[in-house]
Amino acid sequence: MTVCKYWYFTSVLCLVPFNLSASSDLPTNSEAEGKPIVIKSKTIITSELMNSPDKELFANDQATHQQFQIAKDWVKNITQNVSGIHYFDKLAEVYLAIGYGQIWQDQIAIAEFEEQIRILSLTKISSDLTRRYQNLKRYKKNSDWRYYDILATDTLFAYMGFIEGIQKKGNLWLFGDISPGVFPAPSETFINSFLHNYEKQNFRYFISQLKPQKNDYIKLVEALDELIDIKDMRWPVFLFKGIIRPGQYVNNMDGVVTVLETLGDMTFFEAENIRSKNNTYLSSSVVVSIKRFQERHGLKVDGIIGTETQQWLALSIRQRIRLLALNAQRLRLWSVQPSTGIVVNIPNYHMKLWLDGEKKLESKVIVGHPSRQTPMIDSDIQSVVFNPYWNVPNSIMKKDIMPKVQKNRSYLTNNNYEVLKGWDSENKISINTIPYHLLSPNDFPYRLRQKPGKRNSLGLFKFNFPNSQAIYLHDTSSHSLFDKHERALSSGCIRVEKAKSLAKVLLEYSGSSEQRFNNLYRSKKTRTIVLGNGKFVPVDLIYQTAWVDELGVVNYRNDIYMYDRVQGKIVY
Repeated sequence: MTVCKYWYFTSVLCLVPFNLSASSDLPTNSEAEGKPIVIKSKTIITSELMNSPDKELFANDQATHQQFQIAKDWVKNITQNVSGIHYFDKLAEVYLAIGYGQIWQDQIAIAEFEEQIRILSLTKISSDLTRRYQNLKRYKKNSDWRYYDILATDTLFAYMGFIEGIQKKGNLWLFGDISPGVFPAPSETFINSFLHNYEKQNFRYFISQLKPQKNDYIKLVEALDELIDIKDMRWPVFLFKGIIRPGQYVNNMDGVVTVLETLGDMTFFEAENIRSKNNTYLSSSVVVSIKRFQERHGLKVDGIIGTETQQWLALSIRQRIRLLALNAQRLRLWSVQPSTGIVVNIPNYHMKLWLDGEKKLESKVIVGHPSRQTPMIDSDIQSVVFNPYWNVPNSIMKKDIMPKVQKNRSYLTNNNYEVLKGWDSENKISINTIPYHLLSPNDFPYRLRQKPGKRNSLGLFKFNFPNSQAIYLHDTSSHSLFDKHERALSSGCIRVEKAKSLAKVLLEYSGSSEQRFNNLYRSKKTRTIVLGNGKFVPVDLIYQTAWVDELGVVNYRNDIYMYDRVQGKIVY
């Protein structure tokens, strides 16, 4: 691979349907002549290697430096009229490595790449990517193939940097955190993969693999494109006055019908029938459609146009497009339907369990209050605890329990709490022997533990999975809370309505008999059962506010933690 391959750039451009005169932008014969580049093991030449003191890394070190400088000058020259270029050294490295060839020739790869950038730009997490997409379309329309090629390559680096950056869930670009103005440059490993596929003529395959390889993603994009077809539609304006119940007057009934029809909750014939009657009251036929609308938006299905139903009716097409695009990108981090695993969708207050491709269990759950959020975690359930003790976290002890103890010293005894000397001690202390001044939330030096039993806050089952935040799934002694529609009520852990069924399924999956489960359940003893036969079950705590379900219905959920918001930006 030598610099003299730069002639390929000129010859190829003669074969594509774009007007281009590029030779003046390329290195001259005298600059490139007689200066071979040695690339060990097909590894791209990097600026770090160029500046390395190790003279054995390259043959003809001086020539290599000269050629890299030529490449940087070439990039600088050709990008003078191209706005938004960020990765100058990476561009020099790549174009030098391929002999200044034209990268973007495959029309299928181009279309696939533009489509992925289009979807990502709709999330509005990066104004830089949005500008890039618009400029790419402009250069393509004007047949500015030189500018298109180098901007597309630079945009590919930004996109690769985004993909690598979000793989750690601590990076909250997709969850309302401040997104970068410029994404970090991709790793050398990622760039080498790009070059390898380009050299092997697998470029279109490489590009296609950059999007989430999940059917969930495809469904969301299809739903998104249906909305894009009507994005310029004038959305109704509502001036609701209070809660509207069945039979009551509706201001702008035609607008309500338009929304329900447009979003698929009312058929064309149903809508026309209502319009023909000039109905201005919340009739039974409209109530049926309102209930469909409420069900797929995670609202209370009562046919009443209350505050939340009104807000969702007023949400415009463009706002919905962004929600679908944002949640499509979140599918890079998880699947909403794994082959084997538990998925808890936090804003949906719901849990599903799949084993070997078959859905085994669904259950309502209670998640963390917005002030004590349930974190997004992926781990494996490794054990089930029967009749668990509850070791009270310090935060809950200080905020919730000790203020009650200050008012009533009998509170701990009445609720089956034990006081232990410390976190590393099993020595119990009588509450009556503790000086009153130590009952202050900030001064209490002991550990609180609630004894097993039906009154235990964890209920009868606890499901352990390794994580650094002391989060787990568990039963509860307050099952009446599952009757509430909004269930962001816990201190961070997840309460499972069907905890007994979950424990039974997990034990049977790991090889335990039904008889063994029944014996453990009837016993009053605290027992920790490790899931046998290596049958640890993956668990994902996810945050998905839009998805397409098994029936092809688009679902939306309230953004309980405000993760869908658009934030400012910072530059890395």
